[in-house]
This record gives sequence, C-alpha cells and structure tokens, in this order.
Amino acid sequence: MNFENTMTARPLGCTGLAVSALGFGSFKIGRNRGIKYAESYELPDELGLRELMAGVLSLGMCYIDTAPAYGTSEERLGRVLADDGEGVVISTKVGETFEGGESRYEFTPESTRASVERSALRLGREVLDMVFVHSDGNDLEIQDQSGVVEALLELKADGRVRAVGFSGKTPCGAERALEWADVLMVEYHIEDRSHESVIREADRRGIGVVVKKGLASGRLPAAEAIAFVLGQPGVSSLIVGSLNVDHLAENVAAAQLAIS
Repeated sequence: MNFENTMTARPLGCTGLAVSALGFGSFKIGRNRGIKYAESYELPDELGLRELMAGVLSLGMCYIDTAPAYGTSEERLGRVLADDGEGVVISTKVGETFEGGESRYEFTPESTRASVERSALRLGREVLDMVFVHSDGNDLEIQDQSGVVEALLELKADGRVRAVGFSGKTPCGAERALEWADVLMVEYHIEDRSHESVIREADRRGIGVVVKKGLASGRLPAAEAIAFVLGQPGVSSLIVGSLNVDHLAENVAAAQLAIS
C-alpha cells in the first residue's frame, strides 16, 4: 500500500490543533446495527482494521472522528493507534452511547465526566484532543439547561480535554454554541446550506468548523461535494467515512484539487 502523503494539516480555529482537510469518520469500524446507510456492511476484523488505518494514515488523514455512539470504534482505534498514533488528532463525543443495539442519550454533568473518562481509557489517551456534545436534536435545551457545557468547560480547565465543541442538528443550536465552543461540527453540503452564516461567523471569531455529512450520506458526487465544502471559508475539515482505502484515496485526491 503506497500512497503519497500530501495532505497538509490545517489550523482548527484558535484551538492550536491542526487537522487534515479530510478527516476519517470511524462509525463503520465499530457499528453496523441501527444504521441509516442504504446498504449493510460487515465490521472489519482486526487485520482488516489495521490495514484500513494504515491506509488512512498513509493518505495523510491525521484527523479521526469517533464517539461512544459508534459502538466499539473508540476501543478499536485505541488498540490500532497505540503504536502509530503520534500526530493524529482524535475527536470524540458525549451525550449518546450505543449499547445492546440501541442508542441512549444522557445529558448531565456526571454522565459527561464519566463519558470523557471512559473515552480516554478506550483511546489510550490521558488528554483528549477534542470532545463534542453529541446532540439528540434538542440543541438549545442541552446547552441551556443540562449542565453539559459547564462540565466540558471544567474538564478543559482541568487539562483533561484540549478543545470542546458542539455537534448539533440546527443552525440555532450552532449559533448558541458560538458563545462557548472552540469548534463546531455542522452538517453542510450543496443541498443544505442552512449553516452557512454560522460557518462564516465561526470563522470571524476564530472558532474551528468541522463538516459532517458533506456528501449528503453518499447521495452527492464525491468530487463535487468535497470541492464545495472545502471551498467554504472557515471550514477546516470534512469528515468522510469508508471501509475502502481506494475510495478514500479518491476523496483525498479530490480534496487536494479543491484546496490547491
């Protein structure tokens, strides 16, 4: 497996972290139940996972996104990156877990602290790079009433987390998060530009922006969708997920054309 490592890391707002223009979304390495994808898939075995992640790193994808809601993704990443994870930025989340085939949401200060500790243990990292609130859609209520934001900010102040952010579902939720977040994760693509003004304001304030579902869950032509997202000022990284390294290589090539 020989890929030319040409992905240059880009600043993520004012966090001090640097991420690749394309980040690797690790949902499919840990969960294949309760999914919204059109086609089913098998989770990679350990050898397949190591080959996949070797390809991801060879492509220069130095940013990986995971979450407790992604099944066994965190612990699998922790094992495979234990000896080869230097320089890799990992984001995870709090608020949603996936156990026994079902998602469960819990937004309390106590559950937030416990989730961060579990994630750190699974990923084998004393300090987590980035932790997002994994919203269930009640974006304003979570931020205003649950105590999760305050807990994350305390964890950051204590040195357990480098950057905190919000992964929500609504523009108004993202707008509220501009008041406290270091990073926003938003859905944005050519068919849904509802977060565009928030992205611009985040850029103005030095808040990092990571885009999820930029290919509209595979409905859009990859090259066109990638170019559109990465052409938006303020976007630091677009998360893409695949179990096929050749597909990832095509996406990286499209990203390189878009940002060159």
